[in-house]
Amino acid sequence: MTSWQYFPRSHPLPSHLSALLSALEDGLVTVAGSADAYSSDAVLDAVAPGLRAIGYMVESGKKKGEVLARPVLFGPNGTVEKSFLVDAFDSATGTILEVEAGRGVANNQFLKDFFEACAIQDAKYLAITVLNSYKPPSLKKGNPDFQTVCTFFDTLYASGRLALPLDGILIIGYDGYSED
Repeated sequence: MTSWQYFPRSHPLPSHLSALLSALEDGLVTVAGSADAYSSDAVLDAVAPGLRAIGYMVESGKKKGEVLARPVLFGPNGTVEKSFLVDAFDSATGTILEVEAGRGVANNQFLKDFFEACAIQDAKYLAITVLNSYKPPSLKKGNPDFQTVCTFFDTLYASGRLALPLDGILIIGYDGYSED
C-alpha cells in the first residue's frame, strides 16, 4: 500500500506531484509484491521507467556521468563549486525525488535529503519515499518510518520557527522489505 502526505498541510497536492505519485505506482507495487529485499538503489531502478516517462532525469548508477548533481554554490565564471547528488529531478517543476529504503529513518537520511534540497539552488519541491514500516532483523517490531517522517515535518511546519525555501514537501510511504 502506498501512503502519502503533502506539506504544508494547508495546501492541496499540486498536480505535478499527483503525476509523480502515479508514475511511482507500478514500481512501488513491484517492490511491495516481492519477498526479496530491496536496497534504495533497487527501488529507484524499479520506479525509474515511470519517472522517465513523465520527464524526470534519474540517476542510473554511481559513476561519473550516471549521477545527478544539482548546484549549490557557484565560483569564478559560473563554475559549480559545490553540488549535491539527487536520485531524480524534474527541471520543469524543480522537484527533487529521493528514494530511501531501510535506512531512511534509522540513519536520519531523510533529514540529509531535506537539508540538501533546501540548499540546492533550483529546488522548489522535495519528495521523499520511505518504507511504511521498517523491520530490520535486529528488531522484534517494525519502526513506523512513514509516520515518523510525517510527524517530523508536521512539527516543523506547525512550529512556524523556520522559513523554508521549498514550496512543498511530499512524503511517500511504500510497503516492502529492505536490505539496507
